[in-house]
Amino acid sequence: MRILGLDVGDRRIGVAVSDELALFAQGLFVLERRSLAVDTAALREVMSEYDVTRIVVGMPRNMNGSYGPQAEKTASFIDRLEQSCGLPCIAWDERLTTQQAERVLIAANQRRSKRKAVRDKLAAQLILQSYLDHQRLTAKTPPTQA
Repeated sequence: MRILGLDVGDRRIGVAVSDELALFAQGLFVLERRSLAVDTAALREVMSEYDVTRIVVGMPRNMNGSYGPQAEKTASFIDRLEQSCGLPCIAWDERLTTQQAERVLIAANQRRSKRKAVRDKLAAQLILQSYLDHQRLTAKTPPTQA
């Protein structure tokens, strides 16, 4: 069971995938946005290649938890992706993942020109890893007793 992770932006989509045990996320590539049809076709190819069963899409939120205009665009993309691929799409809080990815790349002494090329892929990986960690944590948490 592999899970696809996406960091959806206006110009690029960062793409990551989990391992078969859904323990670890691995960044795959950055998809330059063309059109909805071209983008979803490219993502369907990845889903087929990796035998993906579910998709986690980073949902942009403001620091206070509210949704802004970019969240509306992402929600629309999620709806269309679900219709196109027939797989469940989970919206996952992506607050600060792009900044976190940027900090990781700076710490790794990546040049600014190279950071831009991989930042969205790393953000997708961070979004997916956060989701996988949450799933693992909640699966191990015993129910509270009344």
